[in-house]
Amino acid sequence: MLSPLALVACGFTPVYGPQGGGTALQNAILLPQPSNEDTYHFNRRFEERMGRAPAGAPYSLSLRIQTDDQDIGSTSAGNTTRYRLIGRAFFSLVDTATGETRFEGRTNAFTGYSTTGSTVATRAAETDAMERLMTLLADQVIDDLLLSDIANT
Repeated sequence: MLSPLALVACGFTPVYGPQGGGTALQNAILLPQPSNEDTYHFNRRFEERMGRAPAGAPYSLSLRIQTDDQDIGSTSAGNTTRYRLIGRAFFSLVDTATGETRFEGRTNAFTGYSTTGSTVATRAAETDAMERLMTLLADQVIDDLLLSDIANT
């Protein structure tokens, strides 16, 4: 019963509340054009959560994504049966009016997929794993931006 009072007393402000930074950043961050399927999936998830910014938005996101795969499972004959996809997102939020970098960050995540099915099933599993990885990275970038309190500075 006292927990809501404790949150108010500590200065907690909901991100999407009236004073939160989340609403100020919605529809306000222009994304780079996707250069491949991975960045397309990243942008799609980012826009699902933050909205699509119009031209002339107050902020733009500079983004560099790296991915790598590791074989983590194999048979006694040496055939790989499972892969781990590792992704890293390096990003910076730039004020479009001044060109000033307002926030820089880096995040990473991983997913995995199995190669024990047919060639088509393996390719579908790999594609799905990469899409999940881009979703994770986009969510983490958004969380970092929202928690940075950029909109209130």
